[in-house]
Amino acid sequence: MRVTVYGGRRLFGEIAVDGAKNAALPLLAATVLTDDEVILENVPDVGDVRTMIALLESVGKRVLLLEPGVYSIRTERELVGTPPEELVRRLRASFLLLGPLMARHGSSQLPLPGGCPIGVRPVDLHLKGLRALGAELSSQGGSWGARAERLHPAEIHLDYPSVGATEQIMMTAALIPGRTVISNPAQDPEVHDLARLLIKMGAGIMIEPGRLQVEGAKKLSGAVHTVIPDRINAGTFLIAGAIAGGDVTVTRCQPLHLEALLSKLDELGITVHEHVESVRVISDGPGSFVGGRVEARPYPGFPTDLQPQMMALLSVARGSSIIKETVWESRFAHAAELVRMGAQIRLEGSTALIEGVAGLSGAEVSVNDVRAGAALVLAGLIAEGATVVIDRDEHIRRGYRDLVGDLNRLGAAIIEETLTVEGSVTAETR
Repeated sequence: MRVTVYGGRRLFGEIAVDGAKNAALPLLAATVLTDDEVILENVPDVGDVRTMIALLESVGKRVLLLEPGVYSIRTERELVGTPPEELVRRLRASFLLLGPLMARHGSSQLPLPGGCPIGVRPVDLHLKGLRALGAELSSQGGSWGARAERLHPAEIHLDYPSVGATEQIMMTAALIPGRTVISNPAQDPEVHDLARLLIKMGAGIMIEPGRLQVEGAKKLSGAVHTVIPDRINAGTFLIAGAIAGGDVTVTRCQPLHLEALLSKLDELGITVHEHVESVRVISDGPGSFVGGRVEARPYPGFPTDLQPQMMALLSVARGSSIIKETVWESRFAHAAELVRMGAQIRLEGSTALIEGVAGLSGAEVSVNDVRAGAALVLAGLIAEGATVVIDRDEHIRRGYRDLVGDLNRLGAAIIEETLTVEGSVTAETR
């Protein structure tokens, strides 16, 4: 896809966010744990979700769309433990199926997952957790196999609070009678949302500071569950309002999940109003706020998935800024693209040093991951002239249902076009 952004327009109005992609993916994976019907509501219609649904169907689940955002998932035929490699390699979260499929089918095998090229994605903590639960693991040709010979509860310490590993262990332990304890688990809202579904399905889960306990069951049942709002998409629109200037309210969100971002926007001098299920941002645009320091860390720290958008914002702040990335070592590819637009950014390892400029200039830039794509679109909102964002792998659509349409409804001037394999435009969609 090619996105052309015409800069210089302020944003005004309200935007309601969809369900969280990063919550929906493990929730969908958890449906493998039961043959009964699980109904998920507020599921976002984005590319990664469609890939996970295709994976579920490939292993024996029936997935029906009951109405927009509402899916019924139940077992249609005997489960198989090896999803197609083509689907697995599209999606990092596909690896979450390794433990649940093993627990249900007796064995599973998945190649190492794909997704955004933002750094090494080790699965060692996933494997450490499954091995502690009694799984027999094997590796061959870039794939991992797991066998459920004698699964048992365990006490597992995670050296790093990995979201994926925490979710993998939680789901697998939910089908192992007895108490499994995870110390130093991820505490992200998406992890807690998965816990709520597993509790509805019959597992016992207790979350404490630094510990997560899973009381497993021999069999799990169906449930009805609503996906939490997408805090990353909400944050993207709030940063859009801050960088472009104007008055933007994001509704159907949970401000508590956005505290790291909201406190940082306030610290920069941007007006933020929090309400029960909405946040309002008022800004005068580039140069009206000061620079600052942002350190991307595990929740409740500043989200790494909002670091690229924040870099775009700080590029036009007054004074100097520092961004330190502690989660993904290769999540600065967007910096070079912002520099093409006139930003002054210098990289030193995992740190970006930024000198704010008065404005950016339109240029042709390229996308290499979901959030970098959003950041470049946001930068285009305030760039002089036209910014052309080339997204050959359609990363943006993997995480945003309709980023262009939503921004246009707030007053932006953006055109989205589809590209052929050769790179020419075939159809104008916005």
